[in-house]
Amino acid sequence: MIRAIFLDVDGTLVSFRTHAVSASAREALLRAHARGVRLYIATGRAAGDMEPLTGIPYDGVAALNGAYCVAADGRVVSSSPIPAADFERSLALAERFDFPVALELDEGIFVDRVTPAVERLARMVAHPVPEQADLRALFARVECCQMCFYFDERTQQQVMAHLPGLAASRWCELFADINVRGVDKATGMRSFLNDNGFDRTEAMAFGDGGNDVAMLREAGIGVAMGNACAEALDVADYVTADIDDDGLRKALEHFEVI
Repeated sequence: MIRAIFLDVDGTLVSFRTHAVSASAREALLRAHARGVRLYIATGRAAGDMEPLTGIPYDGVAALNGAYCVAADGRVVSSSPIPAADFERSLALAERFDFPVALELDEGIFVDRVTPAVERLARMVAHPVPEQADLRALFARVECCQMCFYFDERTQQQVMAHLPGLAASRWCELFADINVRGVDKATGMRSFLNDNGFDRTEAMAFGDGGNDVAMLREAGIGVAMGNACAEALDVADYVTADIDDDGLRKALEHFEVI
Protein backbone atom coordinates (compact mmCIF):
# COMPACT_ATOMS: atom_id res chain seq x y z
CA MET A 1 0.00 0.00 0.00
CA ILE A 2 1.37 3.40 -0.98
CA ARG A 3 1.13 5.87 1.90
CA ALA A 4 3.44 8.63 0.64
CA ILE A 5 4.30 10.03 -2.79
CA PHE A 6 7.48 12.07 -3.41
CA LEU A 7 7.45 14.34 -6.44
CA ASP A 8 10.18 16.16 -8.28
CA VAL A 9 9.11 19.56 -9.65
CA ASP A 10 10.82 20.63 -12.88
CA GLY A 11 10.29 18.09 -15.65
CA THR A 12 8.01 15.96 -13.45
CA LEU A 13 5.28 18.22 -12.09
CA VAL A 14 6.09 21.44 -13.92
CA SER A 15 6.47 21.22 -17.69
CA PHE A 16 9.42 22.90 -19.37
CA ARG A 17 7.02 23.67 -22.24
CA THR A 18 4.14 25.26 -20.31
CA HIS A 19 5.92 26.10 -17.02
CA ALA A 20 2.82 24.83 -15.23
CA VAL A 21 1.34 21.72 -13.63
CA SER A 22 -1.09 19.99 -15.98
CA ALA A 23 -4.77 19.76 -15.08
CA SER A 24 -4.57 15.96 -15.13
CA ALA A 25 -1.63 15.88 -12.69
CA ARG A 26 -3.28 18.36 -10.34
CA GLU A 27 -6.56 16.43 -10.33
CA ALA A 28 -4.79 13.09 -9.80
CA LEU A 29 -2.84 14.41 -6.80
CA LEU A 30 -6.00 15.85 -5.25
CA ARG A 31 -7.64 12.44 -5.60
CA ALA A 32 -4.67 10.66 -4.05
CA HIS A 33 -4.52 13.09 -1.12
CA ALA A 34 -8.26 12.72 -0.53
CA ARG A 35 -7.66 8.97 -0.16
CA GLY A 36 -5.19 9.63 2.65
CA VAL A 37 -1.92 9.45 0.70
CA ARG A 38 0.69 11.96 1.91
CA LEU A 39 2.21 14.16 -0.79
CA TYR A 40 5.78 15.45 -0.55
CA ILE A 41 7.72 17.65 -2.94
CA ALA A 42 11.35 16.60 -3.51
CA THR A 43 13.13 19.26 -5.47
CA GLY A 44 16.32 21.15 -6.10
CA ARG A 45 14.31 24.33 -5.57
CA ALA A 46 14.14 26.18 -2.27
CA ALA A 47 11.11 25.58 -0.06
CA GLY A 48 9.89 29.10 -0.77
CA ASP A 49 9.94 28.56 -4.54
CA MET A 50 6.72 26.55 -4.89
CA GLU A 51 4.48 29.11 -6.64
CA PRO A 52 3.63 26.80 -9.59
CA LEU A 53 2.28 24.21 -7.11
CA THR A 54 -0.39 26.47 -5.63
CA GLY A 55 -3.50 24.42 -4.94
CA ILE A 56 -1.69 21.09 -4.55
CA PRO A 57 -2.08 19.93 -0.91
CA TYR A 58 1.49 18.78 -0.23
CA ASP A 59 2.45 17.76 3.31
CA GLY A 60 6.09 18.81 3.17
CA VAL A 61 9.03 19.73 0.97
CA ALA A 62 12.38 17.95 0.73
CA ALA A 63 13.91 21.14 -0.65
CA LEU A 64 17.39 21.78 -2.01
CA ASN A 65 17.79 18.12 -3.03
CA GLY A 66 16.90 16.89 0.44
CA ALA A 67 19.24 19.26 2.30
CA TYR A 68 16.36 21.17 3.90
CA CYS A 69 13.19 19.27 4.77
CA VAL A 70 10.25 21.26 6.10
CA ALA A 71 6.70 20.12 6.90
CA ALA A 72 3.66 22.00 5.63
CA ASP A 73 3.20 23.58 9.08
CA GLY A 74 6.72 25.08 8.92
CA ARG A 75 8.39 22.54 11.19
CA VAL A 76 11.95 21.77 10.08
CA VAL A 77 12.34 17.99 9.85
CA SER A 78 16.03 18.00 8.88
CA SER A 79 18.70 20.42 7.67
CA SER A 80 22.22 19.98 6.28
CA PRO A 81 23.96 23.37 5.91
CA ILE A 82 27.15 23.78 3.91
CA PRO A 83 30.24 24.27 6.13
CA ALA A 84 31.93 27.66 5.93
CA ALA A 85 35.28 26.12 4.96
CA ASP A 86 33.72 24.37 1.96
CA PHE A 87 32.00 27.60 0.94
CA GLU A 88 35.27 29.52 0.99
CA ARG A 89 37.06 26.76 -0.92
CA SER A 90 34.27 26.84 -3.50
CA LEU A 91 34.70 30.57 -4.11
CA ALA A 92 38.43 30.10 -4.61
CA LEU A 93 37.82 27.27 -7.09
CA ALA A 94 35.22 29.34 -8.95
CA GLU A 95 37.81 32.04 -9.46
CA ARG A 96 40.44 29.53 -10.53
CA PHE A 97 38.20 27.66 -13.01
CA ASP A 98 36.18 30.74 -14.03
CA PHE A 99 32.56 29.78 -13.36
CA PRO A 100 29.69 31.60 -11.58
CA VAL A 101 28.47 30.49 -8.15
CA ALA A 102 24.99 30.98 -6.71
CA LEU A 103 23.44 30.51 -3.30
CA GLU A 104 19.92 29.11 -3.37
CA LEU A 105 17.92 30.52 -0.46
CA ASP A 106 14.25 30.94 0.44
CA GLU A 107 14.62 34.63 -0.45
CA GLY A 108 15.74 33.69 -3.96
CA ILE A 109 18.80 32.71 -5.96
CA PHE A 110 21.80 35.01 -5.66
CA VAL A 111 24.81 34.81 -7.97
CA ASP A 112 28.27 36.32 -7.84
CA ARG A 113 28.09 37.27 -11.52
CA VAL A 114 25.59 37.01 -14.36
CA THR A 115 26.70 35.16 -17.49
CA PRO A 116 24.86 33.81 -20.56
CA ALA A 117 24.57 30.40 -18.83
CA VAL A 118 22.93 32.02 -15.80
CA GLU A 119 20.46 33.86 -18.03
CA ARG A 120 19.72 30.77 -20.12
CA LEU A 121 18.90 28.64 -17.10
CA ALA A 122 16.58 31.32 -15.72
CA ARG A 123 14.65 31.33 -19.01
CA MET A 124 14.46 27.52 -18.98
CA VAL A 125 12.65 27.43 -15.62
CA ALA A 126 10.72 30.70 -16.14
CA HIS A 127 12.52 32.45 -13.28
CA PRO A 128 13.88 35.98 -13.11
CA VAL A 129 17.62 36.24 -13.72
CA PRO A 130 19.27 35.74 -10.30
CA GLU A 131 20.27 38.86 -8.43
CA GLN A 132 23.99 39.60 -8.33
CA ALA A 133 25.13 39.87 -4.72
CA ASP A 134 27.99 39.65 -2.26
CA LEU A 135 27.84 35.92 -1.52
CA ARG A 136 30.13 36.12 1.51
CA ALA A 137 27.84 38.65 3.19
CA LEU A 138 24.80 36.49 2.41
CA PHE A 139 26.45 33.29 3.63
CA ALA A 140 27.36 34.98 6.91
CA ARG A 141 23.77 36.12 7.45
CA VAL A 142 21.67 33.04 6.61
CA GLU A 143 22.00 29.26 6.69
CA CYS A 144 22.84 27.94 3.22
CA CYS A 145 22.13 24.32 2.32
CA GLN A 146 22.77 24.50 -1.42
CA MET A 147 25.02 26.25 -3.89
CA CYS A 148 24.81 26.16 -7.68
CA PHE A 149 27.90 25.97 -9.86
CA TYR A 150 27.41 27.00 -13.48
CA PHE A 151 29.88 24.68 -15.20
CA ASP A 152 29.99 21.72 -17.57
CA GLU A 153 30.59 18.08 -16.61
CA ARG A 154 34.29 18.16 -17.46
CA THR A 155 34.90 21.13 -15.19
CA GLN A 156 32.71 19.47 -12.57
CA GLN A 157 35.07 16.49 -12.38
CA GLN A 158 38.07 18.77 -11.89
CA VAL A 159 36.45 21.04 -9.33
CA MET A 160 34.69 18.45 -7.16
CA ALA A 161 37.96 16.54 -6.70
CA HIS A 162 38.97 19.49 -4.48
CA LEU A 163 35.71 19.42 -2.47
CA PRO A 164 35.50 15.96 -0.85
CA GLY A 165 32.90 17.12 1.68
CA LEU A 166 30.47 18.23 -1.03
CA ALA A 167 28.67 16.47 -3.89
CA ALA A 168 27.31 17.67 -7.22
CA SER A 169 24.06 16.56 -8.86
CA ARG A 170 22.54 17.81 -12.06
CA TRP A 171 19.50 17.61 -14.28
CA CYS A 172 20.75 20.15 -16.80
CA GLU A 173 23.95 20.63 -18.77
CA LEU A 174 24.22 24.26 -17.68
CA PHE A 175 24.86 23.81 -13.97
CA ALA A 176 25.02 21.45 -10.98
CA ASP A 177 23.49 21.69 -7.53
CA ILE A 178 26.05 21.42 -4.73
CA ASN A 179 25.14 19.92 -1.36
CA VAL A 180 26.85 18.28 1.59
CA ARG A 181 28.10 14.84 0.52
CA GLY A 182 25.72 12.06 1.52
CA VAL A 183 22.67 14.33 1.32
CA ASP A 184 20.25 13.87 -1.57
CA LYS A 185 16.57 13.41 -2.33
CA ALA A 186 16.71 9.87 -0.96
CA THR A 187 17.88 11.10 2.45
CA GLY A 188 15.21 13.79 2.35
CA MET A 189 12.59 11.16 1.59
CA ARG A 190 13.82 9.03 4.50
CA SER A 191 13.55 12.03 6.83
CA PHE A 192 9.83 12.34 6.12
CA LEU A 193 9.23 8.58 6.16
CA ASN A 194 10.90 8.27 9.56
CA ASP A 195 9.01 11.30 10.83
CA ASN A 196 5.73 9.56 9.99
CA GLY A 197 6.70 6.00 10.86
CA PHE A 198 6.41 4.86 7.23
CA ASP A 199 8.55 2.22 5.54
CA ARG A 200 10.33 2.86 2.25
CA THR A 201 8.16 0.14 0.66
CA GLU A 202 5.16 2.40 1.31
CA ALA A 203 6.68 5.24 -0.74
CA MET A 204 6.34 6.03 -4.43
CA ALA A 205 8.67 8.56 -6.07
CA PHE A 206 8.46 10.40 -9.40
CA GLY A 207 11.37 12.04 -11.19
CA ASP A 208 13.08 12.81 -14.48
CA GLY A 209 16.59 14.06 -13.76
CA GLY A 210 19.96 12.88 -12.55
CA ASN A 211 19.30 14.38 -9.11
CA ASP A 212 16.24 12.07 -8.82
CA VAL A 213 18.18 8.82 -9.26
CA ALA A 214 18.88 8.14 -5.57
CA MET A 215 15.24 8.78 -4.66
CA LEU A 216 13.87 6.58 -7.46
CA ARG A 217 16.18 3.79 -6.36
CA GLU A 218 15.28 4.14 -2.68
CA ALA A 219 11.48 4.29 -3.01
CA GLY A 220 9.34 1.19 -2.93
CA ILE A 221 8.18 2.19 -6.41
CA GLY A 222 10.37 4.55 -8.43
CA VAL A 223 8.62 6.06 -11.46
CA ALA A 224 10.55 7.82 -14.22
CA MET A 225 8.71 10.20 -16.51
CA GLY A 226 8.81 9.39 -20.22
CA ASN A 227 10.94 12.50 -20.72
CA ALA A 228 13.49 11.39 -18.07
CA CYS A 229 17.24 11.23 -18.58
CA ALA A 230 18.93 7.88 -19.20
CA GLU A 231 20.17 7.56 -15.60
CA ALA A 232 16.66 7.95 -14.19
CA LEU A 233 15.18 5.56 -16.75
CA ASP A 234 17.78 2.94 -15.87
CA VAL A 235 16.96 2.80 -12.14
CA ALA A 236 13.18 3.23 -12.33
CA ASP A 237 10.79 0.40 -11.48
CA TYR A 238 8.32 1.82 -13.98
CA VAL A 239 8.47 4.32 -16.85
CA THR A 240 5.32 6.32 -17.42
CA ALA A 241 4.35 8.70 -20.22
CA ASP A 242 5.92 12.11 -20.85
CA ILE A 243 5.08 14.97 -18.48
CA ASP A 244 3.06 16.61 -21.26
CA ASP A 245 1.17 13.37 -21.97
CA ASP A 246 -0.48 12.90 -18.56
CA GLY A 247 2.40 10.74 -17.29
CA LEU A 248 1.75 11.37 -13.61
CA ARG A 249 -1.95 10.49 -13.74
CA LYS A 250 -1.31 7.40 -15.85
CA ALA A 251 1.22 6.04 -13.36
CA LEU A 252 -1.05 6.62 -10.37
CA GLU A 253 -3.85 4.83 -12.19
CA HIS A 254 -1.52 1.99 -13.22
CA PHE A 255 -0.58 1.31 -9.59
CA GLU A 256 -4.18 1.86 -8.43
CA VAL A 257 -3.24 4.72 -6.12
CA ILE A 258 -6.24 6.56 -7.54
